[in-house]
Amino acid sequence: MKAEKTGLKVLFVASECAPWAKSGGLGDVVAALPKALEAEGVEVRTVLPLYGWIGRAGLEWKGGLEVECGYGGREGCGVWEGGEGKVWFLEHNVLYDRAGIYGDGHGEFGDQARRFGLLCAGAAELCRREGWIPDVVHTHDWPTAAMGGMLESWRRDGRGRGLEKTGSVLTIHNMAHQGWMELEEARWLGLRWETMTQEGFEAYGKLNLLKGGIAWSDAVTTVSPTYARECLGEPGGCGLSWLLGRRGSDFSGVLNGADYETWNPERDGRIAAGYGHNSLIGKGACKRDLQLRMGLAADDRVPVLGMVTRLAEQKGLGLLHEALPGLLAEGRVQLAVLGSGERWAEEWLGWLAREWPGRVGVQLGYSEDLAHQIYAGSDFFLMPSLFEPCGLSQLYAMRYGALPVVRATGGLEDTVEGYDARTGGGTGFKFAEASGAALRGAMDEAVGTWYERPTHVTMMRERGMARRFGWEGPAKEYLAIYERVAGRRR
Repeated sequence: MKAEKTGLKVLFVASECAPWAKSGGLGDVVAALPKALEAEGVEVRTVLPLYGWIGRAGLEWKGGLEVECGYGGREGCGVWEGGEGKVWFLEHNVLYDRAGIYGDGHGEFGDQARRFGLLCAGAAELCRREGWIPDVVHTHDWPTAAMGGMLESWRRDGRGRGLEKTGSVLTIHNMAHQGWMELEEARWLGLRWETMTQEGFEAYGKLNLLKGGIAWSDAVTTVSPTYARECLGEPGGCGLSWLLGRRGSDFSGVLNGADYETWNPERDGRIAAGYGHNSLIGKGACKRDLQLRMGLAADDRVPVLGMVTRLAEQKGLGLLHEALPGLLAEGRVQLAVLGSGERWAEEWLGWLAREWPGRVGVQLGYSEDLAHQIYAGSDFFLMPSLFEPCGLSQLYAMRYGALPVVRATGGLEDTVEGYDARTGGGTGFKFAEASGAALRGAMDEAVGTWYERPTHVTMMRERGMARRFGWEGPAKEYLAIYERVAGRRR
């Protein structure tokens, strides 16, 4: 049954939205949450840059758009529409037709304020042109965090032009990435001086986009309750815990959900065989397929540890560097890794693959097909993150019967139930201390359970596969936040 319309209009402005642009969980969230909100009766539109790799086939040309920018000039853009008319793409080839979202092989782009300032200003201008005025603009992470300050500046300058009553919500997907740049870059954003103080966008003589977004958005959320608590102290707050603390009840943690239409082993065309929690027969075929693809020895008796990750210190690669070689040397496990990132981590994983052929398979880069195949073919899934705002990989892993081995932080703490060796309870294996020794202890427990208590592994798999962390509950929480924010602006 279709939900009754709430009358609320919400505009998502973001740097990523799957399947068109994705570097991590942000892209998945911006794709999935609007669908869940529409099921609650909210009308949602999304504005995304038209990056160079996004093909025009399947998109509808909506004409040119002249955007008034912060520096007083105007930029000519194109507008395309896709996603069944619910996603608008802002075209500006000089700023968006590049090899990456945030950078390329030479590093991060040096004109981020101009790129994403234009996205925010263009989103506002597009809403005016289309006669679709949102009650709330929902922004995501540092690229679009300035929108709250921009809306306030427009209101005070008399430049709101229809958006005077539009509120703003900022979701922080990762506190560590804040959008630091030279203070002069603020000219691309059109911010009033009131927003540029130490209480707003200015920080140590620099421009900090996330800081300003926290200060000037009407409400701020992050992606799990535990991560929200971690951000209210240090080091979790990454220097901004004091500012988040000032927001009081306007700062909260809303747990991300998973898109179980896309991530469903019963109907996943990317994997070798379908299976569900009531029948795991197909998972064996998926394991053999993964072993073949990754150059691992074909052996059902040895557990496969899987990873699909950004290869960075935050993701616990330093802990793995300490803990993995000893475990691999014992010959009791195999490892399948998909990811890219810091050079030292890529080189180290390459060394592991050469040192233990048949036991370690590594593919650098990203492949959506292989990601699904690793979740389906793995027995355990490694996520030893130093911090993890929410994490979606552990949700996908549980759905595919790969038991997570995680550090008890952020959303990992909120979603994975630790193993109980007495009863076989739990949905994964957890450790608390950020050390290689603690990680090795959790991996030993997982591997020991595989060999010594296989019935517990089956029980945990079935339990994890039956769990659901959907978007229905989070969508209701966001709806309450939107209604509160919109109510203040009316």
